[in-house]
Amino acid sequence: MSTEAQAGKPTGQSEVAIVARNVSTRYMSIAAEMLIGLVMLPFNLAHLGAAQYGLWVLLGSVTAYLSVLDLGYGGATVKFIAQYHARRDSTAMNEIASTTFFVFAALGLLAYGAAAVLAFNLEYVFHITPDQARIGQWILLIIGAHLALNFPFSVYGGVTGGLQRFDINNIVATVIAVIAAVVNAAVLLAGYPLLTLVAATTAVRLVGYYIYRLNALRIYPELRIHPSLFRKTRLREVTGFSVYASMIDWANKLNYQLDAVVIGVFFGSASVGVWAVAERIIAGTQRLTNQLNGVLFPMIVHSDASQREEMLQRILLHGTLLSLAMVVPISATLFVLADPLVHAWVGPEMRGSVPVIQILSVAVAIRVGNATATTLLKGAGQHRTLAWINLGTALVNILLSVLLIKPLGLSGVAIGTLVPIALSSIFIVQPAACRRVGLPLSRAITQSVLPAIWPAFIAAGLLAATRRISSGTLLAVVMQAALAAAVYFALFFGFAISRKDRRYYLGKALELTGRRPLPTLA
Repeated sequence: MSTEAQAGKPTGQSEVAIVARNVSTRYMSIAAEMLIGLVMLPFNLAHLGAAQYGLWVLLGSVTAYLSVLDLGYGGATVKFIAQYHARRDSTAMNEIASTTFFVFAALGLLAYGAAAVLAFNLEYVFHITPDQARIGQWILLIIGAHLALNFPFSVYGGVTGGLQRFDINNIVATVIAVIAAVVNAAVLLAGYPLLTLVAATTAVRLVGYYIYRLNALRIYPELRIHPSLFRKTRLREVTGFSVYASMIDWANKLNYQLDAVVIGVFFGSASVGVWAVAERIIAGTQRLTNQLNGVLFPMIVHSDASQREEMLQRILLHGTLLSLAMVVPISATLFVLADPLVHAWVGPEMRGSVPVIQILSVAVAIRVGNATATTLLKGAGQHRTLAWINLGTALVNILLSVLLIKPLGLSGVAIGTLVPIALSSIFIVQPAACRRVGLPLSRAITQSVLPAIWPAFIAAGLLAATRRISSGTLLAVVMQAALAAAVYFALFFGFAISRKDRRYYLGKALELTGRRPLPTLA
């Protein structure tokens, strides 16, 4: 068996097929998660009641904050597995996996200790009854055990991700989510209490960890995780990346999650509720359109380690173009139809979120469109630079939001988010990514940016023209958005991209369907 086959990458499989497989299964997982959430939320609320359900959500959110103890080692595992796989160094791969496994085991114990301390002090931390505190203690201890085990077992997911087999992780995650939902429903229909529900669904997810391990061993049979393979030199190597990866993650949280805190300090909870409507829409847009770039990360690391500069150029050009093509039509739709969307979805009392949606729709288009450049810098040796850029962007965001919230209200906070993102993306990150791969910035703009943007102006004009004749219902908004999307993609594929790119994408699509690809142009 060849090394490539042992590593889980089918021999001769193209990069496009790998990306398509990973992205499609990721969207499958997201769709399943959204559908399960849509169905199970009212079901759980009806069977548990608001108090019990709220306690469950509260304790789950607490453990989610403990996940910051990851400290960037999760992304570092993916990076170095991909890097040493490119160099065909199985010894280094096993040393990296073993070192991060035992580091994560220690962090998992630390997380469980923090959860245990909180569990026995719940009634002093939160405004809950003594009965809720007693139940909450056991719930937090169970959820904390799940979190503690997630740390070391995430190494197996990192191995499959580093070998560009995200599809396996995505399929397992989808199946586990469905089984957990079925168990959830069965437990509540049988009349069992919240504590039994938490224990049962947690047991299902723990079985999922074992499956992740089996899959990692299946696609990479040479994988060995053992204390004897722990190396201090590997720890220093991995930490040299993880420190900056965690800085990037924390800066992103400051950039996109601290706005509600600023609003709460200056205006109170009612304004936070208005902001939350816009934030929910924008966060959903980003999640739906930015899955490609996470999949590209190990491919970038692999290409960098193999010194394939031409491949890195193609990733930057096509990744930026496709990212923009996914997010720009949605952002244009949100900008034009924000008013009828808010009225139809949550009612006119939330009209204050309309200008916020319009401003942040521009910000999310820039962020997603720039995500390939960001991922390239992170995976191709420029992670330190990226970390400081992101941290500076986050600090400017906070400063501008504080300065603008009084004179401009919620729109000022949105502008405070948009301006630093736009400036850092356009004038710092994208040029740095082009320099890293030896690509002229003008070529990146003409081949990746302009073709994705100009069709959006025509689609937006169509939306503006039909907005006044629409009935204003949610269905009408969806139909208008679908029409604009059809116009956008017809212009994008028919006129915006070059004939060479059009034939390239069509040929790759035919390859994925098993049909004979078209001949490529020189």
